Amino acid sequence: MAEGTNRSGGYHPREDEERLERAARRQAAGARRAAGDLQLYGVRVTHPDRVLWAEQGLTKRGLIDYYAGIAAWILPHLTGRPLALKRCPSGPSKVCFIQKHAWAGLHPAVQRVPIAESAGVRDYLMVDCLPGLVALAQGGALELHPWGATVDLLETPDRLVLDFDPGEGVGWEAVVAAALESRERLKAAGLESFVKTTGGKGLHVVAPLAPEAGWDALKEFAESVAAAMAADAPDRYTTAMAKEERGGRIFVDYLRNTRGASAVAPYSTRARAGAPVAVPIAWEELSGITGGNHFGVETVCAQLAARPSDPWEGFFDLRQGLPTARKGRRAAAARRAG
Repeated sequence: MAEGTNRSGGYHPREDEERLERAARRQAAGARRAAGDLQLYGVRVTHPDRVLWAEQGLTKRGLIDYYAGIAAWILPHLTGRPLALKRCPSGPSKVCFIQKHAWAGLHPAVQRVPIAESAGVRDYLMVDCLPGLVALAQGGALELHPWGATVDLLETPDRLVLDFDPGEGVGWEAVVAAALESRERLKAAGLESFVKTTGGKGLHVVAPLAPEAGWDALKEFAESVAAAMAADAPDRYTTAMAKEERGGRIFVDYLRNTRGASAVAPYSTRARAGAPVAVPIAWEELSGITGGNHFGVETVCAQLAARPSDPWEGFFDLRQGLPTARKGRRAAAARRAG
């Protein structure tokens, strides 16, 4: 069609002018958007001033600044592990959803890792650098949940996680007591453990493992610990998933120890009011913690800088096996000796 004509062939200068005006407005709007974009750590960040946590006035740029400040602390817990993300592009008070696979426009600093599922092979996400963290923040990922295994040893997990989730009416002191009790039970089984706030209501107790036993063995052992706690104190603990069945008790969640499950990463933000953060702490610090959301984005970096040492010092060097794996090694050694 010739310029300046409509579909019937007539010439309409006014329509031409309107079309040019619309094009000019679109061009101007694009320029304004581009002017607001930033290049941060090699990643194009759009809408950096978008407020994610309204009460704190915390923007997308603020979230990226936070991850830049704690990258050296969080990346060891993410590197080499498939991720599940909670994305809230407009903040936690708006629409949020779980994301495990790539989306259009995702920066290449976020790696794609093929993993077999029941429905076939799918590409999961993984990060090992600050640009990867920035790219996830750009996509509105407010929570980072790594698997309990690395991609190179996907079928032999290297950490056990017990999640203590209090029901309605359960005081914080009871959650602390539950974590301490699980520590003693794990120690009796030959496992040293570490504790972190979840950024939510509860605590996670984590035991690093040598990647030897499979997922079934890990789940079976974690379930045995949870079931023993519930059997010994049914008025305080339960393994029932349904919230209506908890009845003022603490849900001892052992199901994070299954293939494909995940737990919030140490130092990850949470998509909750107040911009809370999941933070590793020393066992001795529990008495000074007021709740699972004790730490927030605005304070974590300063607290880390003030610490004399890493509260999880030795976590990545500790190699210990499940009791079932140890029995298997002893049996194999006995067979070889015989």
